[in-house]
Amino acid sequence: MEVVKSVILAVVEAVTEFLPISSTGHLILVEQFLRFKQSDGFPATFMVVIQLPAILAVVVYFWPRLWPFGKPAKERNAILTLWTKIVAAFLPAGFLGFLFDDFIEEKLFNPAVVAIALLVGGVVLILLERGDRRPVFEQAADAGYGRAVAVGLFQCLAMIPGTSRSAATIIGGMVLGASRAAAAEFSFFLAIPTMLGAATLEIAKDGAAFNATEWGLLGIGSVVSFVVAYGVVAFFMNYIRHHDFKVFGYYRIALALAVFAYLFLVGSGE
Repeated sequence: MEVVKSVILAVVEAVTEFLPISSTGHLILVEQFLRFKQSDGFPATFMVVIQLPAILAVVVYFWPRLWPFGKPAKERNAILTLWTKIVAAFLPAGFLGFLFDDFIEEKLFNPAVVAIALLVGGVVLILLERGDRRPVFEQAADAGYGRAVAVGLFQCLAMIPGTSRSAATIIGGMVLGASRAAAAEFSFFLAIPTMLGAATLEIAKDGAAFNATEWGLLGIGSVVSFVVAYGVVAFFMNYIRHHDFKVFGYYRIALALAVFAYLFLVGSGE
């Protein structure tokens, strides 16, 4: 059953990581019903670490756009410049995450917070898609340093479980003038250092205490997460070229209402 749990949670992570519906929020909700019978620190670490293979799927999918070496000088310099923007955008969340990681896990990792964040984010996505938007730039690489850092500040909102890192950064990118595709691409690129930093922090805190079974569960979850995430990235990039984000907003609202109903029924039964 522990293996089955790791596979289910990995699939949930991979499917929701890059859609603006909150992977962490979904994992917190699903983990309420599929609790690992492992050490106390394992569930939280598992939920963060299996995001790494999902990020690796992004690297593989966008490899020609992200690997600068072996290319003509102009293209190489453009990719290196993009990476400096990604790093600049990562710094706000990296700094705040390092300072407040334990506080966030202790105080905010619960279904009520997730439901509120899902609801608010869903409403914002729907409102953002209303009206006639004319993007200022069509490619992620065309974002200036100021816009890149501003998107990084939006990403800090995703420290609240249920907000969705991808939703926060995509919304931020679109508010700042990016097309849907450019906002999604920059969100994906920004996920690379962000999730690498989060996973490294979690492993440093609890990884040394894991037993062989727990490392095995992490390994299984990681393989599943990579395979499923690659398919999701390919699907999502094709989807947003022809559709808007409203469906994700409606989904977030529906899920939030379902969680509120569940919490009410559970509370009424106590």
